[in-house]
Amino acid sequence: MDYSGFFTDEAVKLEILRKRAYNMRWAEQPEGVLPMTAADPDFPACPEVVRAIKDYADAGYFSYTPGLGLPEFKEAIAGALKRRKNEDVDPAFVLPIDSAARAMHVTAAMILQPGDEMIVWDPVDFLFRASCESAGGKAVLFPTILNEEGKVDISRLEEYVTPNTRMIGLCNPHNPVGSLYSKKDLELLLDIADRHGLWIMSDEIWSDIVYPENEFLSLFDPRVKGNKERVIGIYGFSKTFGVAGLRIGCIYCTNKELFDRIVDASGVLSTAGGIASICQVAGAACMNEGFDYFDAFLKHLTANRDYAWERLNAIEGISCRKPQATYLMFPDISSTGMRSEELTAHLLDKAKLAIVPGSKRFFGPGAEGHVRICIATSRGILKEGLDRFEYGLSLL
Repeated sequence: MDYSGFFTDEAVKLEILRKRAYNMRWAEQPEGVLPMTAADPDFPACPEVVRAIKDYADAGYFSYTPGLGLPEFKEAIAGALKRRKNEDVDPAFVLPIDSAARAMHVTAAMILQPGDEMIVWDPVDFLFRASCESAGGKAVLFPTILNEEGKVDISRLEEYVTPNTRMIGLCNPHNPVGSLYSKKDLELLLDIADRHGLWIMSDEIWSDIVYPENEFLSLFDPRVKGNKERVIGIYGFSKTFGVAGLRIGCIYCTNKELFDRIVDASGVLSTAGGIASICQVAGAACMNEGFDYFDAFLKHLTANRDYAWERLNAIEGISCRKPQATYLMFPDISSTGMRSEELTAHLLDKAKLAIVPGSKRFFGPGAEGHVRICIATSRGILKEGLDRFEYGLSLL
């Protein structure tokens, strides 16, 4: 199927988005405000996923599902992880769950006791810190400093390990910086965890959105050497397939003992936890039929990224690295003389543009001096958003 027409200005249904797109997006903004906020596409989901949901609903039955998830969904996940990202994952050790965010909280609750420490990059998505603190743990912030290749420098990571450290939180690829990790980086991470008896929570929700000149490597890739028995993988469907409202995610690992602990912590066997049947059907369609759509989406995103990168760096006082992954731009705005929240408030007021401030609330204190801009939209909307960004800055 030709998906080239799915990512045009006409494909964005603003009348629907203004009713349904929450979490700082269209449905929550005042009239006339253009949101480039939450990492969620402006485009409808691929037709194969929509059709799978309709077909399932037409049968009229919405019965209980297996506590550990529909076997066909688990197999679809493991197959796609291997086919697309060379990850060796046994479907028996895949647990479908209601979102990657929920998976992070389950993982933290399973590993951490009150007072335990978890190493969390700074900046990074707030869910790492939130999941740690929800379990009573203490987030130890590791500075996210990029090397000459644009990758996070983890050479000093071991200095942040203490007798109270129990887990390392890895965002791979990194949100909001948009960087990847090398084979050497990942092997160092496994070595540190192995020598200190630490767990690794590896969030791969962005692992599909990797630009063509770069390569994603997972800790579960057989080319990455090391002990993976204490690695907990997390994947979500919202960024790749635009199905955030369906809350589809999964947790996976390499051995039964750890998988059984994950299941116990999740509550899925008591029906207190788990993922809806129709969401598993949609997720299986994403894995089995949705990647042709996604490949067209990635081609569109690549052009958007290059356009946004050129536009942002042409603005006086703004500097921006070209992200290797994610559909997020994270420009440095420190030369404006304004703090991140001050600038985003100014842009909202004067330019009717909503973007995410690089504040402690969203990413940690290390994000200060930056803002985050989501580019998962049409070219026309992206251009308008960047025009408003430039106009707002001209009023300072």
